[in-house]
Amino acid sequence: MLRNREMVETKLQRIAEKARKEDECRLTSLFHLMNEEMLRECFQELRKDAASGIDKVTKKEYGEKLGENLNALVGKLHRMAYIPLPVRRVYIPKPGSSKNRPLGIPALEDKLVQAGLTRILSAIYEQDFIEDSYGFRPGRGCHDALRALSKEVEGCRVHYIVDADINGFFDNVDHDWMIRFLGHRIADKRVLRYVNRFLKAGIIEEGKEIASDKGTPQGGIISPVLANIYLHYSLDLWFTRVFQPGCFGQSRMIRYADDFVVCFEHEADAIRFRKELDLRLSKFGLEISPEKTKTIEFGPYAQSKANRRGGKAATFDFLGFTHYCSRSRNGRKFRMKRITSRKKFTAKIRMFRDWLKANRTLPTDELMGKVASKLQGHFAYYGVTDNSKGLSRFSYEVHRLLFKWLNRRGKRGCMNWEKFNLLLKRFPLPQPCIRVNLIIQS
Repeated sequence: MLRNREMVETKLQRIAEKARKEDECRLTSLFHLMNEEMLRECFQELRKDAASGIDKVTKKEYGEKLGENLNALVGKLHRMAYIPLPVRRVYIPKPGSSKNRPLGIPALEDKLVQAGLTRILSAIYEQDFIEDSYGFRPGRGCHDALRALSKEVEGCRVHYIVDADINGFFDNVDHDWMIRFLGHRIADKRVLRYVNRFLKAGIIEEGKEIASDKGTPQGGIISPVLANIYLHYSLDLWFTRVFQPGCFGQSRMIRYADDFVVCFEHEADAIRFRKELDLRLSKFGLEISPEKTKTIEFGPYAQSKANRRGGKAATFDFLGFTHYCSRSRNGRKFRMKRITSRKKFTAKIRMFRDWLKANRTLPTDELMGKVASKLQGHFAYYGVTDNSKGLSRFSYEVHRLLFKWLNRRGKRGCMNWEKFNLLLKRFPLPQPCIRVNLIIQS
């Protein structure tokens, strides 16, 4: 098993090395990697508790005859006889909103094939993606994007920010452009044909099949890498190779999936970018949300200029945080600080409240363990430099809700604050603290 894994990794590394050395190369022999060893690894990485698609096959059931099933799957794939099933669409509550969010659940074998194709595409395109693309990439995350943004803004050459939002990006990816983009690097027609089949697999909702003439597979393992490839060609390369060389001053775009901000030294460059961005993205079936996209004055002089106008410096939201202009503790140096955005804070509290309401009858030790885990996860992401107030406020609201719903498990007034504090001593909850340092050392 270990030897097979090493063989798969070695082959992927060879492809990655070739893609890195020959940036104009179109790779012709890729689909042979979709073998039993590759798909077996993909199967092992699937979640055990993942919901089943329209095939109703679970990981446990498929694994009972894993060798036989994978052998048959590989045969169908290489005969080009494999046809992806439509995605089963369900709706889940959207945090912070009364609306529901659509969620797609692919069939089990579709998950395996998508995972295999994703590994091949990632091996190629990880060599091509720009440095400031952070979403869904190995060894990179939201905190890396935030740290890069801090370094850029606090370098004191940024005076304007364009905070952009693409309307329904994942639902509006143009399939023809997607295949054309992939064709720049991939000449193996079998890979292109299977990606196209997944794009057009369709959706099953309330027993009715809906054609998918645009967008990436809902809930699909392959969707993140396809999204990065689409934005690499439609946005990243245009900005770095076409727009940026024409700027009068410093400029930098930092992107996490379809969420991105662009920093500028000069207002003229920011205004020109905002105008040309609409034209660029419209070519590929995408549009910017006018309500959620803004150009603001931001940086070391933004607050003093706002003071002269009798107002406050503008803020912007990125990756769940509201960023604002401030100073270092001694007041000598400009700092960009951040706090949990109001929208995300409200959504997280509502999610916790709804979960607690539904699970308040769990045994106390189990309930408190799950609450501790949720707090730990929140602090791990939002526990960044300068966000102490956001963490403390979240912790306070969680404790308040916990007291409220524990008090409803028995007779009214059965839980008072004294008893609650004794409970917390027996089942201590994580304390809010900064876990991630975003300060760039000069």
